[in-house]
Amino acid sequence: QVQLVESGGGLVQPGGSLRLSCAVSGGFFSAYAMGWYRQAPGKQRELVARISSTGNRNYDDSVQGRFTISRDNAKKSVSLQMNSLKPEDTAVYSCNARAFGTEYWGQGTQVTVSS
Repeated sequence: QVQLVESGGGLVQPGGSLRLSCAVSGGFFSAYAMGWYRQAPGKQRELVARISSTGNRNYDDSVQGRFTISRDNAKKSVSLQMNSLKPEDTAVYSCNARAFGTEYWGQGTQVTVSS
């Protein structure tokens, strides 16, 4: 069974940084395309960043230049480095793994950007 566990969320002031991590157990991590999604209250879930099994990265325009997604296949983990955080980045961030026509989700971690 594939499980995804996020960590690293919290409260940060505008302009600050946070690093989210997602540890994956089970399955074939190196084959998964990994993504970070977020959902703010009253809004639909949106894709923040994605990294393919070969390392290609894509970002939503709203985080381009501020967020960096990376993966460590040996540690079966994916991270999201978030810099220059803004209040509008406040949301529950969830990790996603996708391959072989199947996808898995973590439980999510809260990120709050506020002074």
